[in-house]
Order: sequence, then structure tokens, then C-alpha cells
Amino acid sequence: MWGGRFDSGPAGVMKDITPSIDFDKRLARQDIAGSLAHARMLGATGIVSADDVEAIVKGLETIAREIAEGRFVFRRELEDIHLNIEARLKEIVGDAAGRLHTARSRNDQVATDLRLYIREACDEADARLAALQRALVDQAATHCETIMPGFTHMQPAQPIVFAHHCLAYVEMLSRDRGRFADARGRANESPLGAAALAGTSFPIDRDATARALGFARPMRNALDAVSARDFALEYLSAATICMSHLSRLAGEIVQWTSPAFGFVRLSDSFTTGSSIMPQKRNPDAAELVRGKTGRVLGDFVALTTVVKGLALAYGSDLQEDKERVFDAADTLALSLRAMAGMVADLTVDKDAMRKAAQAGHPTATDLADWLVGRLKLPFREAHHVAGRIVRRADELGLALDAMPLAEMQAIAPAIAKEVFDVLGLEASVASRVSYGGTAPARVREQVLFWQETLR
Repeated sequence: MWGGRFDSGPAGVMKDITPSIDFDKRLARQDIAGSLAHARMLGATGIVSADDVEAIVKGLETIAREIAEGRFVFRRELEDIHLNIEARLKEIVGDAAGRLHTARSRNDQVATDLRLYIREACDEADARLAALQRALVDQAATHCETIMPGFTHMQPAQPIVFAHHCLAYVEMLSRDRGRFADARGRANESPLGAAALAGTSFPIDRDATARALGFARPMRNALDAVSARDFALEYLSAATICMSHLSRLAGEIVQWTSPAFGFVRLSDSFTTGSSIMPQKRNPDAAELVRGKTGRVLGDFVALTTVVKGLALAYGSDLQEDKERVFDAADTLALSLRAMAGMVADLTVDKDAMRKAAQAGHPTATDLADWLVGRLKLPFREAHHVAGRIVRRADELGLALDAMPLAEMQAIAPAIAKEVFDVLGLEASVASRVSYGGTAPARVREQVLFWQETLR
């Protein structure tokens, strides 16, 4: 395609290091869409004749069918998806094919293709995140009164309901959806027509191609248009944060399914066995999602490293962007599918959760709050008194709600028998009625909100 400048062919290694067709053929649909928009604009502006545009459009539509049907032959010697399509177009329509590249460069062409791809990847992520949210909300709707231990520092903290825990992840995933929406918005500008870096002398209509491809607007600066990859970095950043959330949930599923917890059970559909231990039920899907988080983070770090020192405008270094984006998109989509399936598959053991919620004096804060509300102690003093009572309960080997009143009164004489009204698990969760709290009444409100939002 550039043979006029060169006398001899490339070194052998160039045939190995230069081609990107092995991976950028995934951009075929986007590349053809961009070429169709560009060709029609060239015709509308009179830069290329109507007959040539008609031939080019029909040829591109033929190539699109060939690719969809698996009949297209990708050739490594043609390097990338752009030249593969252009070469095939020439075979179909002859010299008219050469007019398609008028007023554009592979620089703006590939930037356009990748923006189109990332726009679609953001949409897919959003849809899969919504599916996972729905699975979590379905579990929450069933377990608004299922008591489980809430942890801080992985130590028993306060009792909560399982629905409250599920809805925490729904909120995280909602923010993930917001990040993908933001990334999509900033990716949704058209580089097409920026040409190599300086624009073009032809009277092109960049607004027309932007509209044809569904972009919000053309990019204002041609140099930035071909150089920018922050839209890819932003997508990878959103994917990395999302994967970190999936990893947290996956890690909890791994914990909850272990006999030490026994909070939930996964069916045979989402567990595997052991090659040597017949009793094993391993939560492999959850572990794999947890592990794949590092892979997506690696994609983000890799591309950040590629672009951090690049001079404007285009360098072949940017050929490295696509594999990173493709890998992250595939990994994220697979992980979201797996997580949605596992969450829907979970069976909760209410008894195991409740038993675990009784350990570690989880209503000690309720005791302190009672001392503040009824005895009017300053909270710090109430905290100290409650701590002494907890220590005495440990010495006696008793739960707080099983402590003799006399033992409590030996520490704080003003304590009355009404204190036992707040020391049970149900009383504790029911009392957390502040907005966002774990009280079943509040949790049901949130379930209804998310059911309506996700409908």
C-alpha cells in the first residue's frame, strides 16, 4: 500500500512483528461501518462520483456478508483489518476501491473502529451488570428477615439481614454502570476525517459521518483525534473497578460455601469436584472470577504503560491497545455471566446464618445505645460500661441476652430488665431504621426501589 517509497521488501521479522490481523479482525464490523459512512459522505460532497460510491457500498456489503458467513480469507501479509478489507474490495469492484481512502488515514480509521467497539462494550457491560443486579435483588426479596452476622475486620460486628448484604453489592454495581456510561459518553466522539493528524484539504463533512455512526459530534482537534487512547483507558479502568467488586462478592461466596461458614450452597451447576477427594464441592467459578480480576487490572496497567510516554500523534505502539481492550471485555463479560448465574443459584441456610450471628456478642452496640437512651450516659461512658459487661459475659461463657440481670447491675446498678428487649437479634436488626439501615422495613423499601429501577 506504500510501495512507491521503497525499493526492497521488509525483513523477515517484520512479517512477524507488524501484522495485527490475528486480533484486529474482530473490528471488521466496525471497520466496514466506518467505511460505509465515509464512502457515502464522499459521494454526498462530490469528492467521489456517485457511480464509484455505489460500487464501493455494494462491495463493502458483500464483504460484510462474507465475513458474517465465515467465507472471508484474512491474509497476514496485508497486516491489518483495514488493508484486508480494502484489498478484497479492489478484487470485487476494481479501481473504484482505491477512492475509498480519499481524505482519511488508517490513523483515524482505527481510532474510529476502536471507539465504536468500546461503545458497544460499554453497552454490553451495562446489560450484564443489570442482570447481576436483578439476581441480587431477587435474593434480597426472599431474605429481608434472614439474619446473618455483619463483619468488620472479619470479626462479628452487628447482626444484619442477608438482603442488606445483597443490596450493598447492587449499589456497587450501580456505580459500575455509571462509570461505563461515563466512559461511553467520552468515547462517543468521531475521529473520522482527522486523517493522519492534520485534517485534510478535501471538503469533507465530518458532521455527516459522525451522525451516520451515531457519534455525538466530531472530535474538535485532528491531532488529538488520532492520538487519544484515554477512552480505552477509561473503559479499562471501569472494567478493573467492576472486576474488583465481582472479586469481593466471589470471595464471599467462596467463604460462605465452606463448611466453616455453611451460609450458602451452590448446586452442581456451579461447583466442581476433586481428582482425589470424593467429598469435595469446590466453588471454582467464584475462585476463577476472583483470579481474573488481576488479568483485567493487568490490561489496564499494560495500556497505561504503552501510552504514558508517547509523543503525538500516532505510533505503532498503539497497536497494543486492541488486545488489551479485547481481553478485558471478554473477561468482564464472562465474569459477569458467571456471577449472575451463581447468585441466582445460591441456596441460603438460614439456620447457619442465624447461629453465626449469635457469636461474638453482636448486640453489644445495642446495649451501649440503650444505656445512652435510657440512662442518659454519654456514649463514650456507655461504650465503656458495655465493654465491661461483655468481658463479664465472656468470663461466664454466656451471650449478652443470657446474662443474669444481677451480673449487669453489679457493673451498672441502674440497668433494668427492659435492657433485654434490645439484646435479641431480631430486636437489633429491627431497630436499625435509619435511611440505608438493615431494618427489614427499610430493606423492603430498597428492594422495591431496585425492582422498579431494574424493571
